[in-house]
Amino acid sequence: MNKEIQVRRRVQNIYNRREEDFPNLRAYNDYLEEVEDIIFNLIEGVDVAVTEEKIARYQEENAEAIVASRARRAEEEAAALRTEQGFGARSTTAPATTEPVNAAVSSSMPPAGQYAPAMFLPPRPTGQPVPLGAPSYNANGEPEDEETKRIREERGLRAGGWTMELNRRRTMEEAFLSIWVS
Repeated sequence: MNKEIQVRRRVQNIYNRREEDFPNLRAYNDYLEEVEDIIFNLIEGVDVAVTEEKIARYQEENAEAIVASRARRAEEEAAALRTEQGFGARSTTAPATTEPVNAAVSSSMPPAGQYAPAMFLPPRPTGQPVPLGAPSYNANGEPEDEETKRIREERGLRAGGWTMELNRRRTMEEAFLSIWVS
């Protein structure tokens, strides 16, 4: 299974054309069939040398189209990430042309062709870290004593359907199930 995934990624990184790159659906389906034949041959070990030569020849002949398609896919993924995280107002699909799209980019995003981080991280939390074992505080900002904390935790467990009796019963069942009589 792992071999198949690696072969598919490698071949689809080279054979990365889309339906809009073809004049009709029939040509696109023929292309997809050819790609699947190549993947099958590499996975099953059928005419591997001939298949590798075919891949190398395709890669040389279509080097510009492969790079352009990779760039288009990366730009679409970045736009989708920005839209998903609320940093841009661009749609998740890029136009079919290879021209840079600056008009649809919001003012917070760098122009096309410039470096843009692949991921926007949330801001780091500010304030002092709370040490382990520090007192917890209730809604009024007063420190809770141990009894109040225990009651609050038990109520939370009961709200989730967990009771102390259920815990005791489960512990006993596990103890008796672990006894092995020979």
